[in-house]
This record gives sequence, C-alpha cells and structure tokens, in this order.
Amino acid sequence: METIFLTYPIEKQDPKAQKIVLAIGYFDGVHLGHQAVIKEAVMLAKELDAVPAVMTFHPHPREVLGQAGVNRYLTPLPAKLDQFAKLGVQRTYVIKFDLDFASLKKEDFVEKVLHPLGVKGIVTGFNFTFGRCAAGKASDLPLLVRGRFVTRIVEPILSGEIAASSTRLRQALDAGDVEVACRILGRPYELKGKVVTGDQRGRKIGFPTANLDLLDPYLVPKRGVYIVSASVGGEKSYGIMNIGVRPTFADPVPRESLEVHLLGKNVQLYGQILSVEFLSFIREEKKFPSVDELIKQIQSDREYAENWLKEFVE
Repeated sequence: METIFLTYPIEKQDPKAQKIVLAIGYFDGVHLGHQAVIKEAVMLAKELDAVPAVMTFHPHPREVLGQAGVNRYLTPLPAKLDQFAKLGVQRTYVIKFDLDFASLKKEDFVEKVLHPLGVKGIVTGFNFTFGRCAAGKASDLPLLVRGRFVTRIVEPILSGEIAASSTRLRQALDAGDVEVACRILGRPYELKGKVVTGDQRGRKIGFPTANLDLLDPYLVPKRGVYIVSASVGGEKSYGIMNIGVRPTFADPVPRESLEVHLLGKNVQLYGQILSVEFLSFIREEKKFPSVDELIKQIQSDREYAENWLKEFVE
C-alpha cells in the first residue's frame, strides 16, 4: 500500500492520473464501523474503476484544537496503516492536522482538499464532520460536491447490541472488558512493544516475564491480569499479562509496567518485537501480604488461563 503524507494547501494531482475513491475519517481503532466505511469505498472503487484509498489525519484533531486530551491511541498510525492494507486499500493519504487545516470552511474542504486529489467518489461514516468548528456534516457532502463525484454514507454498525464506536471501545478497554473490545473491533485488541530488560523479579520467583516497552503511544487497558496471545517473528504463543505497578513489592517510585509470562515457555526475547493480543480479563491488580501469597495467586492465574484456553481456543 502506498502512503502519502500531505500538508495543506494540497497540490493538484496530475489530471491524467487514475482517479480515486476515498474513505474519509480519523479511524482510530479501525473497528467494525470503520471497516464498513472502508469496505464500501473499496467496492465503490471497483464500480468506478478507481483506486481504493483512505484519507486520515494526524495528529488527532482534539490534540490540535485543545479539546479533550487524546494522547493514547487505539491504533497508532503504523498500526492503522497495517489495518488499512488488510482491508484492500491501495493508497492512504495522511493529512497533517494543524490549525491552518482546521480553519478551512466546509466548502473549502471539498474545493481545496478533495477536488485537487482527483476524487471520483467518497465514502464516510454517518457521524463524519469536517471544516471549521465541524460545521460540515456527512449529509452536506452531496450538495457541496455538486454532482462531480459519488458520495456514500455508511450508517451505524452494531455488534449485537453494542455500538461499534471508538468511544465505546475506549470505555471497554478502560474497564478491562477486552472481550467487548474484541466484538467492537472484530479482532482482539493489540499492542506492540520491544522486549527490554526488567528487574528480573518474575524470573526470581519462577515466572519469567517479557517486559514491554511500547513502540507507539497505545491506549493501555485497565490495570490487572489478562489472558493474551503473543507473537514474535510469526510464532504465536499464549500467556498471561500483568499491567500495573506491582504493589506487593512497594517500589519507592511506582512505575507502570507491562509484563507477559508465556505459558510453557522460557525463552529469551530481549530486543525482539512482541505483538500482544488481549483475550480475556482474569483479575484486578492487587497488593498481596507477602511474595509467597503473590506466587500462589500467579499459579492460580496460570491454571485459570490454561483452562480458559482449553475451552475457548484449543
């Protein structure tokens, strides 16, 4: 997939270049609702003999506009681009979201951003907004484009009774409900990090762990213990992951850590990239009265995970 980074003002595309169909949105999470928008754009591109493409923005508009802080992402840009490619997108335009871009009138978004790119069709979600102060709504697009290209709007997507939305997804992860998150995403929630040297406490008590230094600013689920799958170099394993400050050890300066204990494996992964998918929540983070009590609990956690995997995965 080709990725093109743009800054406003947009240079006009060569008129002889093949036209594009754009799925437009921020698409944090690339959940089932986002996937529906992108799949519709891919189908429309086939109908119109155009290149299936996505337009997204970076950084998050709320960061630039000083609204509710968003400094952790469901899908940081590299992860987002990976998901786009899996959905059949051939080209992604990443537009730098800055104050100049944010100040565009809704009419100028069409005339000075979409039109120069050689758009033949656009697809958005029902709640897509654009232009200064989000004045433009998805329903405004047919009037604004004046018949020059096809417009389609995708209605809300439900997974059972659960709305597929980035807000609902963040709420699920904040609550540790990774199974609901999986239903919204259509896949398990994933983090990627480099395995770094820790303080070796897990190894000393018989449960060696891979300590993750996240590659990008992911939204980290609620503190606690999870059943996970972990992949490195294409090889997949299962394990339990602890997210927290390890209160039993009473560190002078508590620091959140992400540690994965692989079931049935004791391998050295230092320096390698580990992809972790969250499968189920086991328990809250807890301070134990002694290290021996912690060891008993980890043994129980491991047994629970092994039984869960036998029932739901194997």
